[in-house]
Amino acid sequence: MLNGKIALVTGGGAGIGRAIAQAYAKAGASVMVTDIDSDAAAAVASEITESGGTADSRHLDTTDPERHFAVIKYIEERFGRLDIAANNAGVTVPAVPTADLPLDQWEKVRNVDLDGVFYGVRAQIPAMLRAGGGVIVTISSIAGKRGLFGMAPYAAAKHGVIGIMQTIAWEYGQQGIRALSVGPAYIATGLENNIPVEIRKTLPGMHALGRMGEPREVGDTVAWLSSDQASFLTGSYIPVDGGYLAR
Repeated sequence: MLNGKIALVTGGGAGIGRAIAQAYAKAGASVMVTDIDSDAAAAVASEITESGGTADSRHLDTTDPERHFAVIKYIEERFGRLDIAANNAGVTVPAVPTADLPLDQWEKVRNVDLDGVFYGVRAQIPAMLRAGGGVIVTISSIAGKRGLFGMAPYAAAKHGVIGIMQTIAWEYGQQGIRALSVGPAYIATGLENNIPVEIRKTLPGMHALGRMGEPREVGDTVAWLSSDQASFLTGSYIPVDGGYLAR
């Protein structure tokens, strides 16, 4: 499905990012795993190579605009080009009503979840144009399509990345670049253990399927969207939400 393709994953050291990197490799792509945690990125790359795939890793703080260009340069030197980018890196902060939200919390989420995506695509697009086209998939959220109580910065950023992808779809579609957003609902990455137990118990029932999603289900969707099997999809928001938004 992705044989011969070169793919970049941000925030690839754990959770959904790890699942995307593994799905890309399983589909035949060579994968550059990046993360602010260099050891975690290297561990995922090692998992892929030990399973017979091709992968490498690099440190990437997505809030550093110049670091994105450095990683792209390395990818082109190592693999010759960039075909696919999955912008997955993101953060959240504890839920706080909007009027009570400290400015530093707003800025923390915006810097990673919105600015970091912009910095990424700003470096990825020229590389894809040099390669004759490509696919950019950015991880948004169900919060990219509706509000979530106490999550103003996260909802704002996730709405914003959908707008960025739609804009790129129009700007570069005729030059061979597709741009898509994926919106997971509650995915069992382990981070849900930080949620108070009583709230955590209600999460499965928020989905029409009666359960939380698995990282693999997001990774497999992203791999398919990045392939030629989805060649007429661009500018779209694809929820991977177990029916959450169908309520």
